[in-house]
Amino acid sequence: MKFTLKDYQEEAVREVLVNLKKASRRWREDGDKHAFSLTATTGAGKTVMAAAVFEALFHGDDNYDIEPDPGAVVIWFSDDPSLNEQSRFRLLEASDRLSISDLVVVQSTFQREVLEPGKVYFLNTQKLSKSSLLVRGHDPDDEGIEKDGQIRLMPDSRSFTIWDTIQNTIDDPALTLYLVLDEAHRGMRAATGAGEKTTIVKRLINGSGPVPGIPVVWGISATVERFNAAMTDMTGRATLPNVVVDSAKVQASGLLKDTIILDVPKEAGQFDTVLVRRGTDKLKEISSAWEAYGQQQDDAGTVLPLMVLQVPNAPDHNDIGRALDTIFTQWPDLPEDAVAHVFGEHSTQTFGRHTVPYISPERVQESTWVRILIAKDAISTGWDCPRAEVMVSFRPARDKTHITQLLGRMVRTPLARRIPGNERLNSVDCLLPFFDEASVKDVAKALMSGGDGGDDLPGRRVLINPVELKPNPSIPEPVWDKLLSLPSQSLPKRHARPVKRLTSLAHELAFDGLLEDAGKAAHAEMHKVLDGARARYKAEIETARKSVLTVEGKSLKADLKGGGMSFDDFLEEADYAVIEDAYRRAGRAISPDLATSYSDYLARSEGDADDMEAALIDAHVTIGALGLVPGIRETLEAEAEKLANQWLTRFRVDIKNLSDERQDVYRQIREMSANPMDVDLARPTSWMQPTTIREANGSETPLPSFERHMLCDEHGMFPEDFNSWEGEVVKSELARAGAVAWYRNPSRASQDSLGIIYEDGGEPRIVRPDFVFFVQQDDGTVAADIVDPHGIQFGDAMPKLKGLAQYAERFGDQYRRIEAVAKIGDKFRVLDLKEAATRASVSTATTIKALYESADAFDYLP
Repeated sequence: MKFTLKDYQEEAVREVLVNLKKASRRWREDGDKHAFSLTATTGAGKTVMAAAVFEALFHGDDNYDIEPDPGAVVIWFSDDPSLNEQSRFRLLEASDRLSISDLVVVQSTFQREVLEPGKVYFLNTQKLSKSSLLVRGHDPDDEGIEKDGQIRLMPDSRSFTIWDTIQNTIDDPALTLYLVLDEAHRGMRAATGAGEKTTIVKRLINGSGPVPGIPVVWGISATVERFNAAMTDMTGRATLPNVVVDSAKVQASGLLKDTIILDVPKEAGQFDTVLVRRGTDKLKEISSAWEAYGQQQDDAGTVLPLMVLQVPNAPDHNDIGRALDTIFTQWPDLPEDAVAHVFGEHSTQTFGRHTVPYISPERVQESTWVRILIAKDAISTGWDCPRAEVMVSFRPARDKTHITQLLGRMVRTPLARRIPGNERLNSVDCLLPFFDEASVKDVAKALMSGGDGGDDLPGRRVLINPVELKPNPSIPEPVWDKLLSLPSQSLPKRHARPVKRLTSLAHELAFDGLLEDAGKAAHAEMHKVLDGARARYKAEIETARKSVLTVEGKSLKADLKGGGMSFDDFLEEADYAVIEDAYRRAGRAISPDLATSYSDYLARSEGDADDMEAALIDAHVTIGALGLVPGIRETLEAEAEKLANQWLTRFRVDIKNLSDERQDVYRQIREMSANPMDVDLARPTSWMQPTTIREANGSETPLPSFERHMLCDEHGMFPEDFNSWEGEVVKSELARAGAVAWYRNPSRASQDSLGIIYEDGGEPRIVRPDFVFFVQQDDGTVAADIVDPHGIQFGDAMPKLKGLAQYAERFGDQYRRIEAVAKIGDKFRVLDLKEAATRASVSTATTIKALYESADAFDYLP
């Protein structure tokens, strides 16, 4: 893969491969057919995951412990040829093992008796319609080439229809045909209704006439419920466990924008011209912000954002022309040829005095000359343009579904990562001139679930008419230094591979010139570890070598005359193929790269220089034996983890001086650890914050504002919708002597949010304490206090408290106070987690209420 998969993507790929492997085996052995889905919210990278699956399916993959399937054939099916083309492009973009020739677009001239293994064939509904040349001459009830004494005639001298080809591929015992239904929830939504589209999909799945159903069906779906509903009328097909990606992990990954900003008029009426001007200003502002960020990052962060102008399906071209006039008046420097459209007409259109060319949706992202894109609703199908940062929609409120669908295609982060501390660059703007604040609530609700109708995305915010907050100029620099020095933590990786992590780190350190020949140094250290293991486990390895070099089995002897049978053991010398199989299996355990370098090292240092081939085979035997000895892998991984952490600590300052893009690479490597890792906080530079709350009667009430926050509006204030006792805590802390500043710790998984590990049901999770307060001490230094008010009624309140206590035990010397506050009855009670006795009580407690009522707690006083 060209891309490093996110943790949740690796987990999903592993689960998909398990399903495919199981389904393929059951089809070959018993003729059973199966189906399952991969479900993930829009923007999760489903096509990237599919690329990793195809690589492993066709070529094998040691990371997933899967051998190649030499008979694998894939049909990728959707109801839109442009969606297929974009998926094909993305597969090529993501994979370094799939070539253009492996990804075949089935054209009307396509003709093969069987589909070729190791390839993905792209088909769409139109290609299988009755009028298509690919199917002309095919009779779904026909049992063969000859019917009623007549030879079936094919058009254009064609020997096979596409249905014949599919049938022949399924019937070939050497092949396994997999069907991937892209956007399956949409393509099969009307599974119980009429229509050729539905009939075609059902025919592929269930079969028709002589053509059997495709053995393995994999649906790629936005919501598992819709796919499951579509699968209800499958015939003769079992279902495997669906692979459902945790939406919280997707949002936390940084691939999706954290904030969606909705701008709506304060009162009723048409405000299209006003909001088009405002949208143009937003496009100018975000363009300037990206330009500044790119200069700061030496152009590594340069993005050229665009604005989408969404119009009705039957638009008035003169209205669009007037909107374009407004845009060019508001931004005179915008080039006249910076406008394109994606209308279904696929031809140049005239809007007022403007002549605007057509561009295919999949080309918009790379065509940076496009700064204004005019669209209807068809663009929402399978289209992605991460640099689309602003949208002005002329659709009325009744079209909220079209609006949310299009916005759902605009939520990918342009650089596929979160910009540290800059919420403005991690957001997308949508201006709705024909909406009021009541109707926009439905849009906001849909966007919180990604527009797919699933659960809300934790960490995503949809804000209506917010204000941008900037660093508070009245906060002294030592306070910022103290904030950035506070230790944060990251979640451990579920399927960690420490040796791979070390070699990845070595590659990046060498790339950045921080450690010359880092890869050689890493492998040299691991060679020493393996040498030590060979000495320590000498006897076990010798026994394992014999196992690698011999093949044990049993032979059956039958006495035909007497009717008796006996089993006799046999022992044969292993051949080269058996040795290599043991070597490859060991390589999966210690990493293929290390297996290669260590075998070369053993051959050179211990083998016969006059017969390097034999020396290398002997080295492969040794490595195969190492893989059979329990304990060696654990020792190797522990040492790899230790060395990687040492290097990350040693080069910590040098890494912080790199660009955000390069720092993000090291952050991902740091988070590949099997153990929770300490990470640095990023300095926040821009937050988006709501300023009002809408009451049930429709009136608006300004949010309470607080002074001395680290970020503030132009008046030096921080608006926040606290619950009643969170607000009391802030007021009490700001009233303390020496209080100089406070920080509302973001609840989202951003790099400017302080995270603390806790365990809930054996699963590691992150709690983000609500507040950090800063105090000027008598000696002039700045101290930090964590004060975390949390309700005790929640099921995870106790595990979070224990996690905070463990954090206090480890990092308490970096804080003046670490306190957990709760309201018990009419009183605020507090636990001082810097006290060892209190932490001991927390570690053994079973109920949180009893803790706050015990002598370990005391009344919280300002």
